[in-house]
Amino acid sequence: MTSPPERRTLRWLLPALILLAWFAVAAVGGPFAGMLGQVQTNDSSAFLPAEAESTRVAEIERTFAESALVPAVIVAERAAGITQEDREYVRGVVGSSTSLTGVDPAVSSVLASDDGRAVRAVVGVDTTGDPAETVEQIRDRLAQDPPAGLRIFVTGPAGQIADLTAAFAGIDTTLLLVAGGVVIVILIIVYRSPLLPLIVVLSAIFALALASAVIYLLADTGVIVLNGQSQGILFILVFGAATDYALLLVARYREELHDPRDRLAAMWRTLRAVREPIAASAGTVILGVLCLLVSDLNSNRSLGPVAAIGIAASLIASLTFLPAALAVFGRAAFWPLRPKTETPAEEGFWWRLSRRVSAHRTVAWSVTALLLVACAGFLPQLKSSGVAQSEVFLTKVDSVVGQEVVSAHFPGGSGAPTVIISNADRADAVVDAVRQVEGVSPTVTLVGATEHPDAPPKVVDGRVEINAVLTAAPDSEAAVDTVRRIRDAVHAVPDADALVGGPTAVQLDTQTTAARDRAVIIPLVLVLVFAVLALLLRALVAPLLLIATVVLSFAATLGISALVFNHVFGFPGSDPVVPLFGFVFLVALGVDYNIFLMTRVREESARSGTETGVRRGLAVTGGVITSAGIVLAATFGALAVIPLIFLVQLAFIVSFGVLLDALVVRAILVPALALQIGPAVWWPSALARPSRSKVRT
Repeated sequence: MTSPPERRTLRWLLPALILLAWFAVAAVGGPFAGMLGQVQTNDSSAFLPAEAESTRVAEIERTFAESALVPAVIVAERAAGITQEDREYVRGVVGSSTSLTGVDPAVSSVLASDDGRAVRAVVGVDTTGDPAETVEQIRDRLAQDPPAGLRIFVTGPAGQIADLTAAFAGIDTTLLLVAGGVVIVILIIVYRSPLLPLIVVLSAIFALALASAVIYLLADTGVIVLNGQSQGILFILVFGAATDYALLLVARYREELHDPRDRLAAMWRTLRAVREPIAASAGTVILGVLCLLVSDLNSNRSLGPVAAIGIAASLIASLTFLPAALAVFGRAAFWPLRPKTETPAEEGFWWRLSRRVSAHRTVAWSVTALLLVACAGFLPQLKSSGVAQSEVFLTKVDSVVGQEVVSAHFPGGSGAPTVIISNADRADAVVDAVRQVEGVSPTVTLVGATEHPDAPPKVVDGRVEINAVLTAAPDSEAAVDTVRRIRDAVHAVPDADALVGGPTAVQLDTQTTAARDRAVIIPLVLVLVFAVLALLLRALVAPLLLIATVVLSFAATLGISALVFNHVFGFPGSDPVVPLFGFVFLVALGVDYNIFLMTRVREESARSGTETGVRRGLAVTGGVITSAGIVLAATFGALAVIPLIFLVQLAFIVSFGVLLDALVVRAILVPALALQIGPAVWWPSALARPSRSKVRT
């Protein structure tokens, strides 16, 4: 049997060992955060719809080439007209680019536009290497002493890959600095302590180190796919979630430290009180993001496990490193404002608000609900059918300007043709059908063994490839409509078994698949979140109430977002997956605050009844949940530093929605409804019976 001194030694030894273990994790896993860019996949395969027609075409198309090539379109423009010197310069650079690693030796000839003001050529870039690096090398060569007044760009799918990669370059350092800086500033304001924010941020950094190591190893071995979009969201999720969990744990620890007994005992009491709501919160988010695995979009499916690993790492760090660090520092962590040992009086802003909500419960919930419904009324104005690739970037990158030049002087689809795969014996009929489609230029060709137009078509397994150049820009809605007409035309050719793919078809299939994903994933997320809430609160009415309020909040957020996107930022539209991602994150994260609130309300209701329980639960958790909401909104807002319309829109939707949930739904709507319903909110648990409402369960 151990003596008291030995027991005290063991109690101190456990936190010390936990801290040492986490410092080891950080030392080993930390470098992987900066290496995630090495295992990113940002080409079209990372975003293609998994089972769509365009994906099947891409798979078949690879059998027609010795290597996996993506076109880079080199285009040059002179307003006064292309000179012979211009032609020679472009021809020389295009010819010399074939010596670069990753460039196919067969390049198209340098073609002049009908108006004589532009020339273009197409270079095949091997995607098995680093296409972004190859494109940058081509751009560097084009920038070496060009003729004065000649504008030269590299666009096309390869150019877009390079610009996407550049947009995500430095994402590890940029987002970490922005998110970390925002969190530290907010925590210093909240805690007015220099040490506590450092401990909380260290918890988030250690969680990110653990998540980065796991994700790097899985992505490097091909188990999961990581793209720049997923990496950016990972960093924000880990920082936001780890900080949220830390705020809840620290707030409860501060309460327990009012008891003058041993600070280690105070931490054990804290863990017993918060482990269930924190675990339920993390579990809700993990289940929510894992629902993305049923998506037919590769980009959605890849985000699911990446985000789940990040949340799991945040949970582990929040329930191990953070308690150990706080147990070691005790009240000193709060210096210079150490917690007092007396029990604080029920006073302050949140206690006054809880009394007002209780006294005017009917007005509180009805007015709040009507305002949210009014905001949701603007939801139909959200344009989420997709945006052109040239509008994905919020800055004028090379591929966007280059595509504008191509569209001004050549058929819009030059360099990014629509690809049709057909049975070889029906190829001529398919070509004739495609040429009759409105929006297709005369350039409809059978792909041969060489680029010569008279070469016989290349036949692989009885199939041929046909390229059709569209008159509209390949990423425009007009081009999407043309691809729909092409599919109708070639599918009607008997015995052709024709399939239509290419960049524009990918855009069409992405839009169609996103609509399907919303219809499947949103109900699934709601069912899983309801199940978690029912188990946590041991009730059915309260979970239904929380789900309904969060869905209403989400609808209101999208309504306000539609107004802001259309009339403030002037965005041309949004990616089809923006509403889905917004829903998954807002429902999962928005429920977090209701979990933090209602678990404390249930705890207090078991002691004092539902009426007092709601008021005290709101008063006690008000400050911490508000702080958590502000921190999470600010960290998601950091996504806006990446100049991509998708991430800026997601940043606004989640940030605004989180603030709406934390400041309005959780602070007014949910407490007022719970008070209006009364003990029945806990049905069918024992708390639903007024006579048992003061019995601890």
